[in-house]
Amino acid sequence: MSTVGTPKSPEQIQHDWDHNPRWKGITRTYTPKDVVALQGHVVEESTLARRGAEVLWEQLHDMDYVNSLGALTGNQAVQQVRAGLKAIYLSGWQVAGDANLSGHTYPDQSLYPANSVPQVIRRINNALLRADQIAKVEGDRSVENWLAPIVADGEAGFGGALNVYELQKAMIAAGVAGSHWEDQLASEKKCGHLGGKVLIPTQQHIRTLTSARLAADVADVPTVVIARTDAEAATLITSDVDERDQPFITGERTKEGFYRVK
Repeated sequence: MSTVGTPKSPEQIQHDWDHNPRWKGITRTYTPKDVVALQGHVVEESTLARRGAEVLWEQLHDMDYVNSLGALTGNQAVQQVRAGLKAIYLSGWQVAGDANLSGHTYPDQSLYPANSVPQVIRRINNALLRADQIAKVEGDRSVENWLAPIVADGEAGFGGALNVYELQKAMIAAGVAGSHWEDQLASEKKCGHLGGKVLIPTQQHIRTLTSARLAADVADVPTVVIARTDAEAATLITSDVDERDQPFITGERTKEGFYRVK
């Protein structure tokens, strides 16, 4: 029987977490056995996601900053890479406005179908793959790496930890290199410059990030998981349960039950 796609053992995973410099400073609240239990008997290879994550991680450590622009079509991404950009950004605001699967123009409030971003990731990667193939056939070496890593907007996760897990899995399958997740309440999510944003407690946002990391571990891909906060502009939070948030809570509450923060 073929061994292609055979999952690593819990011991192999633990060794990687303990000794691979990539995981320095990363805290996991789950075990290698938990990862293996979720993998089934075959782990599908996610070549583009793995390659992109490794390239992005190197860029973040070797460059002063990684310059990128938002792309919502494959051709835009091709032109950006041709112009010299080393990474592609996929904005939830752009997807809401003109690249979602419902075919509508939405404000940036996570109103679009959650699988829209994975679909655009796949389209961009398909375009970059085609550009790479054409360049190879024509002997064009003007671009060193057509497969620029894609950093995608996971918004507030479109729900709870399970929603984050499924969305991260879908983005990895489409070939994402990195994803960022914000600490807004998903059901009240608003664009960064709009008022009325509602934060979730720090411990809840950590659950979001942990879920995204778990999905990447189950896929056996070193996805770059990025935490994003709206705390500087937000004036509301759902709960005062987390001690780390309490110094910023005024004690006032809204008629919806949210706590005001300063």
